[in-house]
Amino acid sequence: QVQLVESGGGLVQPGGSLRLSCAASGSILSIDAMGWYREAPGKQRELVAATVNGGNTNYADSVKGRFTISRDYAKNSVYLQMNSLKPEDTAVYYCNADVVHSFNFRKNYWGQGTQVTVSS
Repeated sequence: QVQLVESGGGLVQPGGSLRLSCAASGSILSIDAMGWYREAPGKQRELVAATVNGGNTNYADSVKGRFTISRDYAKNSVYLQMNSLKPEDTAVYYCNADVVHSFNFRKNYWGQGTQVTVSS
């Protein structure tokens, strides 16, 4: 089993910055991809940013140029630097990871979520 533990959420004013962190722990051979999703009240969960082995990244159009995703492979961690935050970025942010447990067994995991509120 694997646990994803997120941190770094909170309340910030429009135009401000936050940095989210997510660390994976447990029985991990490797992690193919890690990413961040968010879910705002009344909306479906959506991809914010993701990164795969090799360094390729993918961002939602709404956050391009403002958010940056990065990974620390040694620590099985992923980070989301969020700049120029807007009220519409308010949501619960979830960490996601595609974990390889063995050569023929992999599983997708979610963190518990961290609240990000952008408000004056």
